[in-house]
Amino acid sequence: MDAHEEVEALIRRWVDAIDRADLQGTLADHADDIVMFDVPPPHAGNRGKAEYEAAWPEFMQWQAGGALFELTELDVTADGDVAYAFALLRCGPPEWYEAEPEKRLRLTLGLRREGGRWVVAHEHHSWAVTSP
Repeated sequence: MDAHEEVEALIRRWVDAIDRADLQGTLADHADDIVMFDVPPPHAGNRGKAEYEAAWPEFMQWQAGGALFELTELDVTADGDVAYAFALLRCGPPEWYEAEPEKRLRLTLGLRREGGRWVVAHEHHSWAVTSP
């Protein structure tokens, strides 16, 4: 596999792990110094693997109520030891998508090769907010 394929496979494994509420799979390919800017607080982000890990159980409990976590678009750029990707996901209960079929969670990832393997060093999730 080339770098692009390796990074794409990593992201697809991560999405699958979240969809299955597999916490260890969710953490597997993340750097020890991961920085995640997520939708819920803290606004300064989750910094380091311990904070990143602590952010997931509440989401996974919410998701267990039937929420979707599905990749709908993925674009990867990878070269040498650095890569980035952006993606769109359906993330939420099915009724959200009945009311707003185009609603998507936005995801941006920054990755680096560490010890011969790709790891996620930066993760950013966001929702578009419409003005009143």
